[in-house]
This record gives sequence, structure tokens and C-alpha cells, in this order.
Amino acid sequence: MTSSRMTLLVGVVVEEDVGLSLSELARASGADESQLVEWVLEGVLDPSGGAPADWRFGGASLRRAHLARRLSEDLEINPPGVALALDLIDEIDSLRSHLRRRGAG
Repeated sequence: MTSSRMTLLVGVVVEEDVGLSLSELARASGADESQLVEWVLEGVLDPSGGAPADWRFGGASLRRAHLARRLSEDLEINPPGVALALDLIDEIDSLRSHLRRRGAG
């Protein structure tokens, strides 16, 4: 007799054009607002608006903030390291996408 395992995933679909405030992004990503500010300063996140109170983050920022939090907490990577790691992940995703378009992946 074979056994099977079922994993239940729960998530929320966030549209790309949504505008999350700093506090909303903190709640949604599980990161502290101070961490988010550090990540903005390092270029991990790119909000619209001039000051933190006016910042608005798109849907893609939620994914990046979640990944940044995981890298920071799980692997104890500092903010510049998080920025570098996410840039490398983006580059890998871009290369994979390019390969798929060329039919090699």
C-alpha cells in the first residue's frame, strides 16, 4: 500500500498594480517596517513616493519582501547581501525565461 502526503497551501493573489503602504507591506510580508526601509535603501524594493509615509509598493514588492525576509531570517544575510542575492535570483529567472523562449529549457 502506498502512502501519499497532501500539502495545503493558502495564499492571496495580489495584483501588480496594487499600492501597498509601508505598514501594509510589513503586515503582508511578515517583515518589520525598519527592515523594509533598509531594503529600500539597498535597492531591494523600489517604492513610488518620496518619503516612507508616502511610499506605495506594487504586487511584485510583496514577493521580493517575502524572499528578502526569508533570506534575512533563515540564512542570516545582511541587507546588502539580500540585495545581491535577489539580484542574482532575478538574473537566473531572466536567463531561464530566455532559454524557454528559445526552446532550450
